Amino acid sequence: MRNISTFLIGLFICASGYAQQALWGGEAIVSPDIHDDNSVTFRLNAPQAEKVEVTGDFLPTQKMQTPMGEYDAPGTAALVKNENGIWEFTTSGPLASELYSYTFIVDGLRTLDPANVFMIRDVATVTSVFIVGGGQADFYKVNNVPHGTVARRWYDSPALKEQRRITIYTPPGYESNEDTYPVFYLLHGSGGDEEAWIALGRTAQIMDNLIAQGKAKPMIVVMPNGHTQNASAPGESSRDYRPAMGGGPREAVASMEDSFGDILKFVESNYRVKKDKANRAVAGLSMGGMHSAAISAQYPETFDYIGVFSAPPIASMMVRNEDDRAKYADEFVKKLKVQQENGFKLYWIACGNTDFLYQGVLDSMKKMDEIGFDYTYKESEGGHIWRNWRIYLTEFAPMLFK
Repeated sequence: MRNISTFLIGLFICASGYAQQALWGGEAIVSPDIHDDNSVTFRLNAPQAEKVEVTGDFLPTQKMQTPMGEYDAPGTAALVKNENGIWEFTTSGPLASELYSYTFIVDGLRTLDPANVFMIRDVATVTSVFIVGGGQADFYKVNNVPHGTVARRWYDSPALKEQRRITIYTPPGYESNEDTYPVFYLLHGSGGDEEAWIALGRTAQIMDNLIAQGKAKPMIVVMPNGHTQNASAPGESSRDYRPAMGGGPREAVASMEDSFGDILKFVESNYRVKKDKANRAVAGLSMGGMHSAAISAQYPETFDYIGVFSAPPIASMMVRNEDDRAKYADEFVKKLKVQQENGFKLYWIACGNTDFLYQGVLDSMKKMDEIGFDYTYKESEGGHIWRNWRIYLTEFAPMLFK
């Protein structure tokens, strides 16, 4: 019996050794390696590769042209192979405090960093990410503070004739008390889904940190899927989903605006919330910003706080045909007048000064000025990027429910 036990122990040790080798792939590679001065080194073990590059939003941008206009795309940098077959690249100086995403390009093929387990999906693309702290990005870290709860729920939408998936953040202490809370509806852009603000937006971390620091009131944050063609993020629905921007095999049977009442009903029937205008906010980025403007206008007595990030509040400013643009703008301006008469506490517009939608935002605000519509405008550096939207969230949330 003793010999059998010894054999089994030996077999377990051998198996563990092989498992570790299979899991870690031999000698550990540290990448990204964030140095004390906040410069960063990237490494990849690819001795047979002929060319290795890294691309990411920590590098200077390059201009790309789309039918919607010009936008900033991440640049690239070459790695150099050392005598051990390890490719390396170190930034020329310290990086600003931020959450960065990147991928390697090995002989023309994009690949994740195998040494980095921190990954986030953005639309149909998965990227490696890292955080440089010591500033703004400290809001994006999981710090030693009380944490809220993130739940993925399904709600019934009669307008869309199906069950739909939604992400909901409840603040620290929600499960252990009987308090009621204000609600912040936070909407994603055209390339996102109900996971976008939680993943790349770092909503849970931002809210935890703002609440812990006393900068924001405890609130419930509701993040629905804004694409009525799809019930959920890819892989989370019984229906097929081809992960394409705005895509899906099923035609929408109602708009996001027309179906938003189903979301309000679900939240106010299932969560302890304050059911009045002063305790509701809606905001979104890009497409979600247009949705926020349209929803707050369509439900003029529902929201006291509205945020429009990187999008023209009057969406018709993006219509190319001048006659149609004028027609749609006039129709929406009439709704804005009703919204202004009903009153609100904050209408906050924010956009980067190199955003491809920047001119539409300016044109839209000019129309709002003509009718004396009351809004607050923040202009930031940069384009149509998550770096801006995370900042906007950290600035907008503290202004809510005052």
